[in-house]
Amino acid sequence: MMRLSRILITLAVVALPALAAVSAQAQTSAVDEEERARSYFTNLELVNQDGQTVQFFDDVMKDKVVVVNFIFTNCKGACPLMTHKLTLVRDKLESYVGKPLQFVSLSLDPERDTPVAMKEFAKTHNADHDGWVFLTGDADNLDTIIKKLGQYTDDMEAHSTMMLAGNVNNAHWIKILPQEQPPAIAEKLRRLMEDGETT
Repeated sequence: MMRLSRILITLAVVALPALAAVSAQAQTSAVDEEERARSYFTNLELVNQDGQTVQFFDDVMKDKVVVVNFIFTNCKGACPLMTHKLTLVRDKLESYVGKPLQFVSLSLDPERDTPVAMKEFAKTHNADHDGWVFLTGDADNLDTIIKKLGQYTDDMEAHSTMMLAGNVNNAHWIKILPQEQPPAIAEKLRRLMEDGETT
């Protein structure tokens, strides 16, 4: 019995450095992935609907499952409709909002979409909630970010109503078609949230 105990203790001591090395390698890999994501999506500064300056990756994307749509506050057609659709999705997933789920609306018209205008748009369309950020700011910064997301257009009136959703930690992204209904969108977001750990 004593000999068996010594063998088990020896095995445990031998295994500890190997386990520590695997753990350190996993942590390094996670850091590398985060740096790659930050580099790709950029950490450019934008301004939210409350007038606060935020860094796009660190403050908006990091450790989140995000749903991104593209709006301009003078829009009378698709933007209010898609925002309303997302409010219905939000209602279905309220317990997840902010932890880790984040709704992100990016301005296509930063010249007119001031933080005040974005705040008013959010209030008007029942989207002024925690866990939903409306972003405007420097036009070049927004153009860069929107291009990274594959949704840039020179003609904002003809912009795509496609939405994007992603588990940022896992680099798992999907497109959400404008005709999809809130229950189906909510289910897709649940699956993204279940796709590995988010913090």
